[in-house]
This record gives sequence, C-alpha cells and structure tokens, in this order.
Amino acid sequence: MNSVQYSVGKADGAVRAPGALPYARSFHELRVYQKARVLTREVFKITKRFPKEETYSLTDQWRRAARSIGAQISEAWAKRRYPKHFVSKLSDADGEQMETQHWTIAAFDDGYISREEAHHIGSLAKEVGSMLGEMMNDWESFCSDEFTAALRETPDHYLEPRGTADPLNTEK
Repeated sequence: MNSVQYSVGKADGAVRAPGALPYARSFHELRVYQKARVLTREVFKITKRFPKEETYSLTDQWRRAARSIGAQISEAWAKRRYPKHFVSKLSDADGEQMETQHWTIAAFDDGYISREEAHHIGSLAKEVGSMLGEMMNDWESFCSDEFTAALRETPDHYLEPRGTADPLNTEK
C-alpha cells in the first residue's frame, strides 16, 4: 500500500513552510491507520487456513484484536476535541495491537504459522504500537484548540429546519 505521511495543525488555507507535509483531514489519511489496515489484512489472510476447531477461538480472537486497532484509531480521531479521550482511545488501540502480538505468539506456539510469518506480523504490530506511542506523546499536535477550532462546522450544517425532517426516517 502506498501511503503518504501527513502532519496535523491548521486546516487548509493555512500558510505552510515550503516542503511541509499536508495536513490530515481524516483518520483515513493517518499512516498508523493505513498500517493497521495492512496488519488486519495479513492476519485475516493467514487465519483463513486455520483448522475449523479454531474458528471460534484463536481465529476469532486474533481477527477481532487486529480489526479493533483501526476502529480505535478512528474513534480517537473523532475524540480530538477532548485530549484525555483521544489519548485513551489511542491507548485502547495500543492494547489491541499488543493483544494481536499475543495471538501471533499463540498461533506460532500452536504450529499454525511459521517463524517468518510470526516475525512479519509481530513487526507490523510493533510498528503500529510505536506510531501510536508517538501520537500519545504528541497529543497536542492532534488536539490543539487552533486545530480543532479550524475543523468545527456550524450546527446549521447538521440540523434540518424544524418541521421538515422525518425524525424516524419513514418517508419514501
């Protein structure tokens, strides 16, 4: 997967230094999210060949842990207005990548994956963990008032005028 590195800060229209990185406007653009997706795909691909008796144990747990990393990153992105919540969600994502490492070790110990596969998945998980750690340590770059204020939209964008919206979505 070809990924672009982004920085965070002022929203579009801000003056950037020559050669400066573009600003991430969505969690989709974060390298850590992109790497988490690669990790998830690798785990899914490997677990497809696991025996049926592992379907509701090792296979399910390993897949859930790997898939949860990206979900937690996306939730963290949505919580940027609240620094403690942002860091908490990143911490949850880090916990999921550590759980992914555990299931990688279990799959290796049980003879379901090779040493090379274990090393590959483990390296991906550790890389994601390192990136999450950097984000947690540099939370101000993601949660500063200047940045979140630039991303806020007026409430009118989200609200329908009274009396015109179908509150239960029953109109056809």
